[in-house]
Amino acid sequence: MIMAFVFWVLWLILLIPTLYWVLLAIASIYTPRRRAWQNELPQTRFAIAIPAHNEETVIAETVNRLQELDYPAHLFSVFIVADHCSDQTANKARAAGATVFERKEGPRSGKGAALSWLFQKIFADPTFQAIVVFDADTRVDKNFLRVMDMRLREGSQVIQGQHRIRNENDGWFPLLTWAMFLIDNRYQNLGRNNLGCSAKHMGDSICFRTEVLRKLGWGEGLTEDYQLRQRLLLEGIRIEYEPEALGLGEAPLTWQQARAQRARWLRGTRDASRTLAPQLLKQGIRKQNLAMLEGALQAYFPSFSTLSVIAVFFFFLLLLLYWTGRALPPSLLAAWGGLVMVLIFYPFGGLVLEKAPFKAFLAILTGPYFILWRTALALQARLSRKPVVWIRTAHGRGK
Repeated sequence: MIMAFVFWVLWLILLIPTLYWVLLAIASIYTPRRRAWQNELPQTRFAIAIPAHNEETVIAETVNRLQELDYPAHLFSVFIVADHCSDQTANKARAAGATVFERKEGPRSGKGAALSWLFQKIFADPTFQAIVVFDADTRVDKNFLRVMDMRLREGSQVIQGQHRIRNENDGWFPLLTWAMFLIDNRYQNLGRNNLGCSAKHMGDSICFRTEVLRKLGWGEGLTEDYQLRQRLLLEGIRIEYEPEALGLGEAPLTWQQARAQRARWLRGTRDASRTLAPQLLKQGIRKQNLAMLEGALQAYFPSFSTLSVIAVFFFFLLLLLYWTGRALPPSLLAAWGGLVMVLIFYPFGGLVLEKAPFKAFLAILTGPYFILWRTALALQARLSRKPVVWIRTAHGRGK
């Protein structure tokens, strides 16, 4: 009886975060109507900010494509910070038509420091009403600024576009990352948006009113984007999601290339959550603010990967005990089996809602390996006291 009681308690503990993920999935079923932005007269003046470190293979094409956006040329400018570059990034970006600032002073400590430095240059021109951030390899839908202009005129302060992967045919890891981005955009961005909560800050394809960045900055550290989402919530600002504003980036080609990036993200989110999640929870309760509460709970709950590993481990432990003759109620086995089945089929639901092609479903079938890999990194990030430093992640083939 004691053993059964322990397993029921464990089941209830895991059920709570599972219900959270299920709630996001249910909320994502509703797809908002497409807005009639095509006939609107553009009004917002945008600064496009791109951090670049040794991106000579992709930067010219990125700038050229941005110059072709379906938006009045006098209402947007492209700014590049060539951050401690040792190649032709700056020259190629200038030749393509961007305004380039070369940052050489101080240590190179990552994307956040480079963007914060670049923003100070942009702020010198008070006519920019909004700033959009892209990565150096992002390919942007031609209507991106028109959609963002409409959202800003409707009163939005921070808008996350739909960031997806464009090199899914370059290998197993890019294919799996592409499929996971489809699910994340559906569940974690659209689902949260429909609930009135804050979407993920994906670090790319995101738009801010200039005054928001003047006040809060971009931030620095291992995961400045995750931290900024929490700081925005503390200011009462939620990140809204706009799936019609599309940006396509590149995923690392191999697990080895992605390892340092994932380790940095996991350590950074842990550190940010320790300092900001308690504040969000306290203010969310006091102000009865759902977005703040969700931001705090998301920080406290285990990730979907970690939750899945824990649930499967205890389910198989329960089965082992049952097969060795321990007296356990069938209802307990059914409850644990149901929980595990929900977690197994959960990603596929997102792909169905996204009407994803068949190859996305095949990619997710390899997900268990990724889940184990990510969980091991998460455990290492939580237990290790060794400092994690920012290093550039290699992406794609420079196409």
